[in-house]
Parts: sequence; C-alpha cells; structure tokens
Amino acid sequence: MDVLQNTFLGNTLEHWLFALAWAIGGIIVARILYKVVGGLARRITSKTSTNLDNLIVDKLEEPLVLALTIIALRTGYGELTFGDGVDSFVDAAMKVAYALNITWGIARLVDAVIMNFFVPYTLSKESAMMDQFGPILRKGLRSGIWIFGLIMALNNAGYDVGALIAGVGIGGLAMAMAAKDFVANIFGGITVFVDKPFQVGDRVQIGGYDGTIEEIGIRSTRLRTLAGRLVIIPNFKFTDSFVENVTIEPSRKMSLTLGLTYDTTPERVEEAMDILRQIIEGRSATIEPNPTIWFESFGDFSLNIKMIYYINKEGHVAHDPGAIHLEILKRFNAAGLDFAFPTQTLLTPDVSAS
Repeated sequence: MDVLQNTFLGNTLEHWLFALAWAIGGIIVARILYKVVGGLARRITSKTSTNLDNLIVDKLEEPLVLALTIIALRTGYGELTFGDGVDSFVDAAMKVAYALNITWGIARLVDAVIMNFFVPYTLSKESAMMDQFGPILRKGLRSGIWIFGLIMALNNAGYDVGALIAGVGIGGLAMAMAAKDFVANIFGGITVFVDKPFQVGDRVQIGGYDGTIEEIGIRSTRLRTLAGRLVIIPNFKFTDSFVENVTIEPSRKMSLTLGLTYDTTPERVEEAMDILRQIIEGRSATIEPNPTIWFESFGDFSLNIKMIYYINKEGHVAHDPGAIHLEILKRFNAAGLDFAFPTQTLLTPDVSAS
C-alpha cells in the first residue's frame, strides 16, 4: 500500500508499524511469561524441601520481564534509523539498561538471601551486635553491587571508567583518612563477632578496666565496671590490646598466709595445717579439694603457714573466702592456736645501785 511508504522522521510508516509491533508484542509476551511461566515455576519450587529456589524465582521474575521488554524495544528500534549519532546513543543506552537490569536482579537476590537466611540467624543468637551486623551487611553488599553495576554499565556505554575511578580514588583516599578510626572500629567489631573473645554478661579486664560486658555493638562495646560506672570502649581496642576474660576461668586461685606465735610447738604447727585442710575439704561443693598447705617461713615475729586453694565456678570469690576465714578463726581459737602480731622484746642489763 502506498500509504505505508509515507515517511515520518526519516522512516516509512511500515517501519514504524513494525517497530511498534515489536515493542507492544514484546511487552505482551513478557507479561504472559510472567503470569504463566512464573506461576508454573512457583508451583514446581513449592514442592521442593528448600526455600532457596522459591526465593530465586520470586526475586528474578521482574528483572527477567524487564529484560524481555528491553530486548523487544531494542529489536523494534532496529526497524528504524535516525542517523549514526542517535543510533550510537540508543545502543549505549540499551547497554546501560542491560547492565542495570542485571545489577537490579542480583541486588534483589542477595538482599532476599540476607533477609531470609542471615537475619533470622542473627535473631536466634540473641546478640545486640548480631542485630546490628545484619542491616550493615545488607546495605554494604547492596551498595557494592550497585556501584559495580554502574561501573560496568558506564564501561559498556563507552565511558572511560578508569579515569573516573582515578578521580574518585583521590577523594576516597581523603575520606578514608578521615574515617580510618570509624573503619577500624567496624573491623574491630567484626573481629569480636568472629573470634568471640567474650559475650554479653562476661566479666573482662582490658586497658585497666574491670567489669561486665553489657552490650557489644559494631562501633563500640559497653562495659559496666565493678564500681558501677559505664565505660564505652571503641572496638579497635580489642584488636591491639590484651583482653582477659575472667568469666571463662575454670577456677579462681586464692592465697592465704597465717602467722602463729613463736612459742607454738612443731606439733601444734602440724595441727594448724590439718585444721586448714579439714576446713577446705569440708567445702567441696564450691572449693576444689587438695589445697596446697606448707610451713612457709620463720618471720620476724611469727611462724608463717601458707595455703593456696581454688574456688570453682559454683563458688563466690568474696563469700566463700569470708566463710573460710571465719571458720579458721573459730577453729584456731577453739584449739588454742594463737595468731602472732608485731611485738618487740627489750632486754635491759641489771644495773645495781653503787
């Protein structure tokens, strides 16, 4: 028909109709595939034991439909011509669209995997740090994917990405220098998360502070000292400092020195050591048996007996020693064993009157 040979914007009406048919037909086919094939895929994946395939189908459906739409529009444009300049621009735009669509699909899939698998795992751990780490990991991966996708899109479009990255790198270096402490704290938090040198509720000693961990965050950790004060410790301190976890110690070593008066006989010294051994063995529920007891030294004013024993996890580092000390006082008083205290004896010559 002659009317189809009429030109508009440099293209015949026939070519315009072919282009429109490709575009509309591609969109219709994409929608049909979305409904029919997508529904079929969901029915198949619903019968499997894992939820991962359902997740993949759900998150990749829309990017695949958009990909088919882009292909249809590109094919339809192939029926037209607007000159080398416009054609080159459209080719570049289509390449960018392909790259961004792929990036969108990958970002959706990674985000869904984190939300459906990693976040429930962090919630099951009942850790404040894990609760913070999940959203940071999600945003970090999603941002990284989009940055990489944009770089690939610009590269496909013919832009000099190397020069762009070099320019961004100079600014990034300045920002990195300014944010190095923040980054160090983030990596310190990851180190605590991975190595687990302590957990919330543990008593630790670090940098002169002794207290209980109340909260572990990505940037800092909160410690409540024995005096009741709250200390905020940057996480990078845990990567370059010695941390002593008091809670996980198997037992606490206790040392006691008793001084008896110099008029105590060797037999009475042995009796005193037997009394100490009986007291420790009588508290086997909280004190480890077999204490180390010996006659340590001849002091300036006392005969010194040394005892070393260990309080186990069930014991209390203050109450148990206090009860032991009180029992020693009672038993020694009952046995007539006297504790020495600093004394001096002055000898003066007998000077008779002349």
